[in-house]
Amino acid sequence: MPVIQSWISFFLVVFGRYVLVAFIFWILFYKIKLHKIRYRKIQKRLPSNKDFAREITYSLISSVILATVGYVCISNNNIVRSYTKIYTDISTKGWLYFWLAFPIMFFLHDAYFYFAHRLMHHPALFKWVHLIHHKSTNPSPWAAFAFHPLEAVVEAAILPILLFTIPLHFFHILLFFLVMIVYNVYGHLGWELYPKNFHKHWLGKWVNTSINHNLHHQYFKGNYGLYFLWWDRWFGTIRKDYDSKFEEVKSRVANIKNVAITNLHHAD
Repeated sequence: MPVIQSWISFFLVVFGRYVLVAFIFWILFYKIKLHKIRYRKIQKRLPSNKDFAREITYSLISSVILATVGYVCISNNNIVRSYTKIYTDISTKGWLYFWLAFPIMFFLHDAYFYFAHRLMHHPALFKWVHLIHHKSTNPSPWAAFAFHPLEAVVEAAILPILLFTIPLHFFHILLFFLVMIVYNVYGHLGWELYPKNFHKHWLGKWVNTSINHNLHHQYFKGNYGLYFLWWDRWFGTIRKDYDSKFEEVKSRVANIKNVAITNLHHAD
């Protein structure tokens, strides 16, 4: 019974956090503000209720797998934890290391995701592992965890990779995966939150955006990164239409504002 209760706790954290973040974005963009921001949507059509249902169902399955991997790696009930680099007292490594560990974690995760993602697009693996996620050709926030069970295992593997690679405090894990799910949901949102010309900024050109990942879902090729674009740029896998699409979507906002202002002046 303690084992079951402990696993349930892991599941509630994983699935509950995901549902909370995805629901906030979904209710805000797809319900409350939809009539005001519909013209800003990257792909102008909306996903269907059938799409939402499929994404939530597979997200539930993925959460079971993610929670199980977390339980096996972190729970005090498992011998695996004793072989990891988890530490319990922040003073052991100090606050400087505590904060420096985060960029290391994001770099490692981004590298792992890029190469695993490209591998899953290999014709021999795609339909068996990654196709379910790509059924969301017009993704919504609920697509963030909508994986085939095999892909969910691949995605979950980043936890043991991190735990066996660098010393991590429990707060590292909590904060890292909270940021991960927020950015993952943003990547599947369907709207771009970064400002106009962000893709040309000295920093923005290296940061993954919702438009960038949306193009990947729409066309299935290129733009394989998670948080950053350096792997895509270094390996030549960034889509050629990324810049033009970013400009088109963001200028769409400016043009409509200009039209509204012009119409207002004419009415006067």
